[in-house]
Amino acid sequence: MLKKMNDIDKVLQKTDSSIQNQVLEDIETERLELKDLSTKEDWDELYKTVCAFLNTNGGRIIIGIRENTGKNKGYKFTGFNYNNENKLKETHKQFTDKNDKALEISHYFPTAEMKDFREGKIVVMYVIQLPEDEKFAYFKGKAYKRKLTGDHEISPKEIEAHEELKEELLQSQELEVIKSVALEILNIDTLNQYILKLNQHKKIETLKADLENALSFLVRKRFVIENKPTLLGMLVCADYVEDYLMGRCEVDCYVKSEITVAQNKQILRGNIVSLIEESTAFVYKNIQIGVSRENGGRAIPEYPRELIEEHINNALAHRDYKSNRFIIIEITPNKNIMIQNPGSFRQKQRLYIDNEVSKVRRVIPIQYARNPRLTDLLKSFDYWEGKGKGLASLTNACLDNQIDVPYYILGLDEVKLFIPKGKVYDEKMELHLKSFEFYLNQKNGQELNEEERIVLSYFYKCEKHNRLDRYTILLTSDNNHKGTIANLEDKGLLFKHPESPQIYPIYLVDRVLMKNNYLSELKEIFGDDFNDLKTEYKQVLEAIYLYKTYANPSEVVSANSIGHFLYIKENPIVSNLKEYENFKRKIRNIFNKLEKGDFIIRKDDATKKPDFLLNKGFGRQQHLF
Repeated sequence: MLKKMNDIDKVLQKTDSSIQNQVLEDIETERLELKDLSTKEDWDELYKTVCAFLNTNGGRIIIGIRENTGKNKGYKFTGFNYNNENKLKETHKQFTDKNDKALEISHYFPTAEMKDFREGKIVVMYVIQLPEDEKFAYFKGKAYKRKLTGDHEISPKEIEAHEELKEELLQSQELEVIKSVALEILNIDTLNQYILKLNQHKKIETLKADLENALSFLVRKRFVIENKPTLLGMLVCADYVEDYLMGRCEVDCYVKSEITVAQNKQILRGNIVSLIEESTAFVYKNIQIGVSRENGGRAIPEYPRELIEEHINNALAHRDYKSNRFIIIEITPNKNIMIQNPGSFRQKQRLYIDNEVSKVRRVIPIQYARNPRLTDLLKSFDYWEGKGKGLASLTNACLDNQIDVPYYILGLDEVKLFIPKGKVYDEKMELHLKSFEFYLNQKNGQELNEEERIVLSYFYKCEKHNRLDRYTILLTSDNNHKGTIANLEDKGLLFKHPESPQIYPIYLVDRVLMKNNYLSELKEIFGDDFNDLKTEYKQVLEAIYLYKTYANPSEVVSANSIGHFLYIKENPIVSNLKEYENFKRKIRNIFNKLEKGDFIIRKDDATKKPDFLLNKGFGRQQHLF
């Protein structure tokens, strides 16, 4: 079987024929050059061509053949001198940036090939063009570009214009040029839909008849750069976008089930507007909608509609578009919504502290648009946080008691946002603060109002999440509820972390309220007998200790109240009444055994309702087991 001839072999065959017949044929192109390296000037010409290839579209250089000058037009084979091999390998070291700083661009020079030609050897050198955000390369203080078959110096005006573009590219991943597709991939009808949205408040742009008529607008909006569609243009108005962008224009939606991997699944691909609309529709199709008793039975979704829309939008607007991974939306019924997207928070957006005081993992709510042109574009569709809320919208919904405390889990190059169903100040927090009612009243002199309870609950739950390496949103005196935070700080229920940054203070909760267990105190009362108890018995004794030490003295401690407290501690709501009743029955049985073993006793005046105390005069006898 005959071996198929590649492009370089065809060029060499054509060149050989030209030399043999002493005719000058068109061999060199915008991306192909012939060079001889006999003199120092030849080397400089090589470097100029390489520089031009780096700054334009890349190319190939055949070394060992030169064009004749003078009367006899044609090509001459000079061959490759092996003594030049090492010098040729270091070609990449000849180039600098505009500040004369050496460029590290060796990876743009694939391994050269040595080939037989006529009576000797030639070398084929390959040069890959630099990305737009790394251009331009300079040789001896000048930048060159390739135009037809020549190397031309780039003008100062062109350099200035590209520096502006480069600065924009560094800030805007969405301006990546998609070189593998033609301009015709952009759909004029879809583009006109965008223009209609753009004109909805004030006429800004006329509708376009065709791509030629639209070109100046496409360039101005950065949908097109150098006559090629950008990622931004593809996302907004390209046909068959999933064939070219793959995971970058995909959202995978799931409803999680304990029985199967996915109770419901939908893979969405397409332009960014359809992705937003279809992703939002999936979520609202698969979350619960309750009915409010207020306003004539108005339907209320379990998550605020605006919040869900905003954070689906944000996932697409702020994702890392250099990654080809897709976005994932996962709904866990009656628990949370998780949105996972490629990327991460910038270092300056994160606070990470580990010491003996507390484990802190907080995200600073400062605005940073990874893809500023895309986010600006989505404002035209009302698909981005037009009010500039950003992360603050999550804390606002939380402090309005519409959701529980949201948190992030950060991976190496991905972010997972969890939006839990419920309330930040829920029954669990209500019982927790009630168990400290006497302590709180002593510190405050009065009961906490509802807003203080909500804010205190937010900080309390943030610390709980932080212990699990979950990042919560930093709530400071200048982004929400300034007066409430100051009041709680004055009352000694919040305090600034000793390593708290001055600009973004980290608030922690009074350590008495954050205490995890009372095992040491109970061991002091019951000695070794306490160690022999089963875990659930210890938990009951801890709950009794908590109530009798910090709760209102009038609070009755019974099997029923402690059973409810312990159940809600692990289950924010009573969703299974039978399970709830069985749990309380188990706690009543534990109370009976603890009373029989003299670990707990009844108050003397508990005539009507049983009110239990720890037996601080425990006699160290093993009555229980």
